[in-house]
Amino acid sequence: MRRFAITALVFAAAAMGATAYHFTLEKPAVVNGTELKAGDYKVEINGDKVTISNKKTSVDTAARIENAAEKFRSTSVCCLGDNGKYNLQEIRLGGTNQKLIVAAETASK
Repeated sequence: MRRFAITALVFAAAAMGATAYHFTLEKPAVVNGTELKAGDYKVEINGDKVTISNKKTSVDTAARIENAAEKFRSTSVCCLGDNGKYNLQEIRLGGTNQKLIVAAETASK
């Protein structure tokens, strides 16, 4: 298994308290069994649920927000590589001290 970080861009979708962000995946990654191809994505946060979508793909998954000790300078997407696929693990939100921890794939999918 190999761990790496993908640099991403993030822009707040609205004023303070926004729950939607945009980022760019430089490589394909899997979220809850759905492969997200490289490209631009929107992340919408609604409590403990996250929707990651673009014009062609949308996936809902459980996630939790954790606070770090300091703000992240830039947004990064952390993935864990296994069997030639990269599984999205967390999204660190640039300009904030928050990161989204994406739940592992569920068996009921």
